[in-house]
Amino acid sequence: MIHQSKSFIKFVRLSKNKHGVHSPFVYNLVTKCFNDKTKYTEYEVLKQHRQALRKDTSMFEMKDFGQGSRVFKGNARKVSAVLKNAGMKKKQQKLLFRLAKYFKSENILELGTSLGLGTVALSISNEFAAINTVEGCPNTLGKAQSYFEKFNLHNIAIHQQLFSDFLSKNTSQKYDLIFIDGDHNGERTLGYFNSLLKNIHNDSVIIFDDIYWSKDMTAAWQQIITHEKVTVSIDTFQWGLVFFRKEQRKEHFIIRV
Repeated sequence: MIHQSKSFIKFVRLSKNKHGVHSPFVYNLVTKCFNDKTKYTEYEVLKQHRQALRKDTSMFEMKDFGQGSRVFKGNARKVSAVLKNAGMKKKQQKLLFRLAKYFKSENILELGTSLGLGTVALSISNEFAAINTVEGCPNTLGKAQSYFEKFNLHNIAIHQQLFSDFLSKNTSQKYDLIFIDGDHNGERTLGYFNSLLKNIHNDSVIIFDDIYWSKDMTAAWQQIITHEKVTVSIDTFQWGLVFFRKEQRKEHFIIRV
């Protein structure tokens, strides 16, 4: 937590809004996506899904394959408690929806389904979207899937696997958008990134959650943005975004969202 606090102070000092961005590509992303105030009708689905999870007091056993929880002590979890303490916040969920919509992403990969908050946002972003979501814990995935079915979301393919196992076998598929929302281990995150380089194209974007979770996650993020294939990188504090556009010169941005 000390690392996060110190990092946030530094972020606030260095971050800029749209007026400090001189790249047309990033300026358009900030003004037309990050700062988009449109009240999309799809937000109602996000709201209803969140409300249903909040009312769900059922218990399930969660097996954590990542860095564990800073809130929960055992493996027994209540759905509503997971939503409250570890679920994606409304603001981030809407931003994820807007990002996928803005880039017209069709082939999407999510590493870390959890209760499906991000998955639902990605699912409804584009009528042509096909979502592959990967979750190691079968009970967590089962909970998420039950809500996908409840909300008639039929463009989601679920994979109950470790991230590394899925990536090792998924060698040819190219993704428009990749959202890494799980594990939070710096060394393994760096490994996922290197493995995913075979699955990206010129216009792909990879989004990393919790880049300031720990010192090793931040160190991994710093290595990722210096990679020769990464041209544009954006730090929003909560997320880190990397792009591979060969027509762009290499630049790094720290943006307040």
